[in-house]
Amino acid sequence: MSGLTLRRPSRTTTLMAAAIGTSLVLAGCGGSGGGGGTAPSAQGPECAAFTQYGDLNGKTITVYTSIVTPEDQPHIDSYKTFESCTGATVKYEGSKEFEAQLPVKVAAGTPPDIAYIPQPGLLASLVRDNKAIKPAPAAVSANVDKYYPETFKSAGSVDGTLYAAPLGANVKSFVWYSPTKFKEKGYAVPKTWDEMITLSKTISAAGEKPWCAGIGSGDATGWPLTDWLEDTMLRENGPEVYDQWVKHEIPFNDPKVAAALDRVGGILKDPAFVNGGLGDVSSIATTTFQDGGLPILEGTCYMHRQANFYAANFPEGTDISENGAIYAFELPPVDASKPTPILVGGEFVAAFTDRPEVQAFQAFLSSPEWSNAKAKAGSDIGQSGWLSANTGMDAANLSNPIDKLSVQVLQDSNNTFRFDGSDLMPKAIGSAAEWKGMTDWITGKSTADTLTFIEQAWPKS
Repeated sequence: MSGLTLRRPSRTTTLMAAAIGTSLVLAGCGGSGGGGGTAPSAQGPECAAFTQYGDLNGKTITVYTSIVTPEDQPHIDSYKTFESCTGATVKYEGSKEFEAQLPVKVAAGTPPDIAYIPQPGLLASLVRDNKAIKPAPAAVSANVDKYYPETFKSAGSVDGTLYAAPLGANVKSFVWYSPTKFKEKGYAVPKTWDEMITLSKTISAAGEKPWCAGIGSGDATGWPLTDWLEDTMLRENGPEVYDQWVKHEIPFNDPKVAAALDRVGGILKDPAFVNGGLGDVSSIATTTFQDGGLPILEGTCYMHRQANFYAANFPEGTDISENGAIYAFELPPVDASKPTPILVGGEFVAAFTDRPEVQAFQAFLSSPEWSNAKAKAGSDIGQSGWLSANTGMDAANLSNPIDKLSVQVLQDSNNTFRFDGSDLMPKAIGSAAEWKGMTDWITGKSTADTLTFIEQAWPKS
């Protein structure tokens, strides 16, 4: 639950031609298509980066996704130049029932051309069980190798083969706070986990609640706690043990996992620390994740752990900046002497057909051109909370300071990333047993019983 110069390597044009076949002649922009009328001249600057995709006049590409109104409009707008320069039409369908309906469409033999899949675990099951998703074409693989961190490539791969390029990304290892209120109180941003606990005790001793949280999310209630556990697993045990846990090479109820969950409980189950402005510990389960951090603005809590996309939940006009009403710092390390891995998430572009126009659109979506077009489209209408891990993306195209900070985090080659563990795990765990288990845990179930419940749900094969 992620400024560089925009460029295209000359080798990508060659790879695209090989990938989508001779039928896709690199003919430049021409004809009229779904993009709306006559395409711009092939010599015009609008189409300079699109000549490699060829003349797709009259071709239609269908896209199916969980991204719905109002977040869908920047996606739709980001395709306009591709449509007008190639002549193709992109038909976008967003559905709140995406996770349930995509397998139904696949089983019925009526899948979309392209789906944006938010869980690598679902991607893996569609590849292995249905044999429905096509491997990524060469041009897409070239873009992913050039522009994306290995963690994102790995999450879009199954059994060593790249099937789906990254689309959007998010950085999850953030703690939201109010710089203005910290300054008023004389509080400093903690640099270690121990400093964060000391700050929490200081705020509590002053008669206030340091933390607020909410995990309510309809059928997905509980997912914010999976992020808490994953972030803490990374900080306590490092990326190698984290990988073992995600792959079930160590059981879900391993003592290392129990210690990490107890560390989370040291914050979220302490009635002296939570749930500022919202209630007692049990209110965490009944508070929606959208509302969980809002009490920071009222001064009834001071910290809220949530991803960069949480920025979209603050009221319009809120000063989200380093010295403003709201900002975020990275969840601190347990051991400051060791590198701190960053927890990330995102969506992936999977194709159910290898028609030339579909492969061309896949390549476009994996390019810096698309990432920057999408960023601009969102900024133009004031939306925040979206970013890309594409290193060709220019953070200047984003309007929100947290989004810009997140891109800097993603583009820092010194950072170590790990993808959201529950999204990588089998659906029976990451989208079912773990959500229920974490919800039961915050409402009173013991750590041992919770982790054993999740472990027993792990698929036997």
